[in-house]
Amino acid sequence: MSKFIFITGGVTSSLGKGIISASLAKLLQARGFSVTIQKFDPYINVDPGTLNPYEHGECYVTDDGAETDLDLGHYERFLNISTSQANNVTTGRIYQTVINKERQGAYLGKTVQIIPHITDEIKRRIKLLEQEGAYDIIITELGGTVGDIESLPYLESLRQMRRELRNKDCMVIHLTLIPYLKAAGEHKTKPTQHSVKELMMAGIIPDVLVCRTESKLSDEIKAKLALFCNVDKNHVIEAIDADTIYRVPLFMQEEKLDQIVIDRLKLEPKHSPNLDRWTEFLDRYKNPKTEVNIVLVGKYNELADAYKSIYESFVHAGAVNECKVNIIPIHSENLDESTLPLEIHNIHGLLVAPGFGDRGINGKIGAIKYVREKGVPFFGICLGMQCCVVEHFRNVIGIDDVSSVEVDPDTRHPVIDLMPEQKKISAKGGTMRLGAYACEIKKESLAEQIYGRNIIHERHRHRYEFNNAYLQQMESHGLIASGINPETELVEIVEREDHPFFIGVQFHPELKSRVEEPHPIFVAFVDAAVKYKNAKEVVAAL
Repeated sequence: MSKFIFITGGVTSSLGKGIISASLAKLLQARGFSVTIQKFDPYINVDPGTLNPYEHGECYVTDDGAETDLDLGHYERFLNISTSQANNVTTGRIYQTVINKERQGAYLGKTVQIIPHITDEIKRRIKLLEQEGAYDIIITELGGTVGDIESLPYLESLRQMRRELRNKDCMVIHLTLIPYLKAAGEHKTKPTQHSVKELMMAGIIPDVLVCRTESKLSDEIKAKLALFCNVDKNHVIEAIDADTIYRVPLFMQEEKLDQIVIDRLKLEPKHSPNLDRWTEFLDRYKNPKTEVNIVLVGKYNELADAYKSIYESFVHAGAVNECKVNIIPIHSENLDESTLPLEIHNIHGLLVAPGFGDRGINGKIGAIKYVREKGVPFFGICLGMQCCVVEHFRNVIGIDDVSSVEVDPDTRHPVIDLMPEQKKISAKGGTMRLGAYACEIKKESLAEQIYGRNIIHERHRHRYEFNNAYLQQMESHGLIASGINPETELVEIVEREDHPFFIGVQFHPELKSRVEEPHPIFVAFVDAAVKYKNAKEVVAAL
């Protein structure tokens, strides 16, 4: 039987429940436990697939094709595991399931209500992971904050589960904020007291308080929190701001959060904590021997979370190369022929990010032309790959009326076209090509050098693809399709033969990069940027 840990939040959003959940899971995993994490989001959307990145950050995609919250990326990066549809559930999906059952007559004419029907479905989803895998511990992160109207059904479900499960099989960790008022010169506990009061009004007493703070908490503050929030003083955990999210597990270990959980749930660790690979990664990350500037050209650069997995992939790849990667975000709409040399002249690599629609396309294509001609390392992801194909046909082959159907539905040369199975689809949610698919890599290609094998599986999220009617023409002018889906013949990877490092991929490699297993394309791209920088410095010194 699995043990259940619930993580709730109070006072304010964006405190880092996902990072605390992943950090605790990492510590428990390091002691030999089998751990997984799930996220319950209180919004009515069925999934975040139709949300604008400005609304909710990036949409993370799993191997089985689930469009999920970005916190699942943290779970996978920290634990080096793959999640699934069962790891992310929204209120929209809960209500959709219940309403569908009602339409089918599953409730035998009963009045369908929040309690018990919605709460029963929430509890069923919580326990689903227990049925799917033999996990010692299941951590459930409840999105939103205590006191939100939309969070009430989840808190009621949690109250019921605490009642149904034996006390030693379930516990609640409440993450809250301890603000510091500069004028008063002291930390304030009242927001946390009110947050816990709201939780207790829902029938839930937290077992542990994790207090997010910018500075150290005194013993007096911890004692006050313990007294007014009805928790043991030793269970008041300080979560001080960290210079990197990857240091949080070590901070939580210092606060003995994992030991508190082990004692509270009567667990027997399989071995002493083993975080050797984690600390080795941190050491390499914090002590780089060189640094490079990589421009990220995208259309959502105002919000870093829109490209969260890309940023984290550079952290992982930078550590492998003992290199600090300075990411310079540039909005593609701001790039034109006059601004390009000024914006991206002193760079060592260019990544064109994924996205949808026609906004900023010409800026992306112009940036690709610049780095192709200058020999600067290039990496394009999804739309970034499609843009480099369009640039190739326009500026290398010399065909002007070339475009993607997504950008220009009336183009005479649709080198990027809507996938055949997508042409009959009108619904937007969950209808793209989603999840992991196979790719066969050509021998003696750059892609083969990077991966070291000829069959790979990568995650996808797109509707448009390279039009194979133009394949021979593209390859005859130096842009090679080096990765092909063996079943559909979909072009997955393109690369230039006449360039030091130029690669575009239709899939999303950033979704499979881990702290302990950095993605090979990002590792190779950073390595190429370092080599390009070193070569420039040699030339400048002559």
